[in-house]
Amino acid sequence: MAVTIKDVAKIAKVAPSTVSRVIANSPRISEKTKERVREVMDQLGYHPNFIARSLASQSTRAIGLVMPSSTDVVFQNPFFPTVLRGLSEGANAKQYALHMTTGKTEAEIFDGVVAMVQGGRVDGVVLLYSKIEDKVLEYLREREFPFVVIGKPFKHVEEITHVDNDNFKASKEVTEYLIGLGHKRIGFIGGSLDLVVTVERLLGYEKALRKAGIHLVDEYIIHDEFLREGGQGAVQELLSLEIPPTAMVVSDDLMALGVLNTLDEMGIAVPADISVVSFNNVLIAEMARPPLTSVDINIFDLGYEAAKSLIQKIENPKEPTKRIIVPFQIVKRYSCQEASAK
Repeated sequence: MAVTIKDVAKIAKVAPSTVSRVIANSPRISEKTKERVREVMDQLGYHPNFIARSLASQSTRAIGLVMPSSTDVVFQNPFFPTVLRGLSEGANAKQYALHMTTGKTEAEIFDGVVAMVQGGRVDGVVLLYSKIEDKVLEYLREREFPFVVIGKPFKHVEEITHVDNDNFKASKEVTEYLIGLGHKRIGFIGGSLDLVVTVERLLGYEKALRKAGIHLVDEYIIHDEFLREGGQGAVQELLSLEIPPTAMVVSDDLMALGVLNTLDEMGIAVPADISVVSFNNVLIAEMARPPLTSVDINIFDLGYEAAKSLIQKIENPKEPTKRIIVPFQIVKRYSCQEASAK
């Protein structure tokens, strides 16, 4: 026989309404009472019927997640499982579930978002990316549906709550780090120029070079997917140049792994022959050979803050628009050294 709220209330010696408020994490209930009720719930194996509660409150207590591309590509990159952990913990803290879109094309993803919103399946949406042009974002804005962006919106920045790093500053600083090691021929391997994060990091790289009086070489800038194969193709192109770079800024650790693999196959030593810095500081960076100098963008925090901010918007429609900047740190390892005199 299923355990009910009344069973929990009886053993915890509180009213059934108190148990309901504990489930909803109401501030009207003391922490001591919450602790006692939760202990009884665990003891009895009671699990709240969130579907029934949602029907009663006309709230799904679910958050929709929108990926930048098909999930079979997305989950090759460790960024996404990490940001999802942050989102999950932020949602779970307020007892919200996560609902992910699936689709192999932009049209399928858009249709999935429309189905989520118009079907009443979610209370709000998190976009796990920011694109230059995005039908999904414009659709959510037009419907005035609660949403938060992970990344800096390309347009309407002051009107959209978003969680981001200062990608311009981060890229500028890692480029300056390489310049400080004596490198003047520095390549840039970035993701798609449709993504705002790529544009911001490219601008930071260019700013550092201009500030140091170093001539910008267009051939030193390559764009590809945030995948290992993207890094492999990009580094082959850079090293085929008559005067190749002596250092590289790579916009993603998975791409950087492709760079390292290809350099090793070509008999080019890192960092003796070429220095490499990367972004994200996922486990790949630490386990690479040599371990990568990488910008830690605190991916988990990006997800956690996005979920927290969205739930605040859902529960209080008058919540002001916010721009949350998650700090970054350059984690120096063994993939960079001073430029040789040659």
